[in-house]
Amino acid sequence: MTGRSKQLTHPFPSFHLSLSLRWMLILCIVYCCQVSQVNADVTPLNNKIIIAHRGASGYLPEHTLASKALAYGMGADYLEQDVVLTKDRVPIVLHDIELDPVTNVSEVFPGRARKDGKYYALDFDLDELKQLRVTERKTRNGATRYPGRFPINQTGFHIPTLEEEIQLIQGLNSSTGKDIGLYTEIKSPAWHRNQDYDLAAIVLATLARYGYKDNSDNIFIQCFDQAELVRIQSELKSSLKLIQLIGQNSREVDSELNPMTTEDGLRKIASYASGIGPSFDHVLEYRDQKVQITPLVEEAHKHGLIVHTYTLRKDALPEYVSSFDELMELLFVRADVDGVFTDFPDLSVQFRMHYTP
Repeated sequence: MTGRSKQLTHPFPSFHLSLSLRWMLILCIVYCCQVSQVNADVTPLNNKIIIAHRGASGYLPEHTLASKALAYGMGADYLEQDVVLTKDRVPIVLHDIELDPVTNVSEVFPGRARKDGKYYALDFDLDELKQLRVTERKTRNGATRYPGRFPINQTGFHIPTLEEEIQLIQGLNSSTGKDIGLYTEIKSPAWHRNQDYDLAAIVLATLARYGYKDNSDNIFIQCFDQAELVRIQSELKSSLKLIQLIGQNSREVDSELNPMTTEDGLRKIASYASGIGPSFDHVLEYRDQKVQITPLVEEAHKHGLIVHTYTLRKDALPEYVSSFDELMELLFVRADVDGVFTDFPDLSVQFRMHYTP
């Protein structure tokens, strides 16, 4: 991987952790997984990157530090952080602006929901949010979103701050000699600004304090909001590598996202970003009982854009594949994407290690 190794600039005691049995087990997994990969053969896919989607979220609750430690040990090249703000302007790692899908907020703070019945991270300060327990993602009726994953409400996971996660990754980079990168998403920036919070500026300032400042640093910044990415480059003067996320087709009917995949759209993206992050249904099409490769990756490469596609899940495969490896081969080999987001980084790493043409 490219980029300089970052050194810790803040002390570890700010972690909201303890040296519990759970953490000792996680760190043992990290060590064992690293050892198993030391003698891995170089494969034709060695230049492809694997991004741990919310950590090893197929095995542990998403965006918990335990999930990130496990993904690190599994050999992911980058760990993803979705970032939103607290009431006291602290950037935290949480996929949604709402707390309901992955925490017990309604039990701890009954009556704190907005008029729409949802609990928003922005309405709570950090001390309050640290009282919540993070669980496996739930549906609206309280069932597990992905049956068979980590049991809901088992053990005590908490919402990490962005600083805590950076400290974990940089600490592991220091102790292992690796240079695993960050892949940070600015979540709902317009929504935050409408409530007088500049999420992007706060995130960039936090990253800068830990040494992530320019294009050579081992980090990507991603966002669905095109105007915000342009603003990050032009107004906020960031030279970090930017990735334009592109939504799933099923969510794009009559929306403004479809034009991004056209030649004109890609040309515009290339003026401010290093690459695109499309759903894999922009890359693969299933027609007449056959899988076809769309021209998106080839066209993006022509414009100098890298392509990191999302999200590979062994427990939510598309109908046209029979295995996780088959989906990996379609994307890495046939479509030639440059990287994948996956809930199961170990499976993607194993495929990359052992693939032979």
